[in-house]
Amino acid sequence: MRRQWGEVRPEVDTSAMAVVGRVLRLASLIRRDTDDLLAGHELNRAEFDVLSALRRNGVLNPGQISREMLSSGAAITKRLDRLTKMGLVSRAASARDRRVVQVRLTDKGVALIDDLLPRQLRAELNALDDLSDTERAELAELLGRVLQTVEGKSS
Repeated sequence: MRRQWGEVRPEVDTSAMAVVGRVLRLASLIRRDTDDLLAGHELNRAEFDVLSALRRNGVLNPGQISREMLSSGAAITKRLDRLTKMGLVSRAASARDRRVVQVRLTDKGVALIDDLLPRQLRAELNALDDLSDTERAELAELLGRVLQTVEGKSS
């Protein structure tokens, strides 16, 4: 693509395509693999992320889940409704404040996330197979710097 753009618009700097294009393609391929894994369990990525947050934290209220997922309250409610119907999470009023709902994984939810997470992480590790530990650390650091730049410009 860069060569073609260089022929059509030689004055345009296409150097970012070499990095950003690869990052986007990699994200798309990894997302596809994750989506395939989750589809076999009738889950989507957002629901998987809710289950993961609950597994890491134990008990959260919907507002905490919303902040952790950077999603709206309505989106979290919809996800929690579906996960509750699937028997993966339970919701109960807090003993201290009945207005606050506490969300936790059911035994079925714990078993599912404990099965899916290692499989998903294996797929991510497979994508990095050709990199040494040092190269992985360097790549993570460089991508972190790019992310800070982009996040700083978008806020």
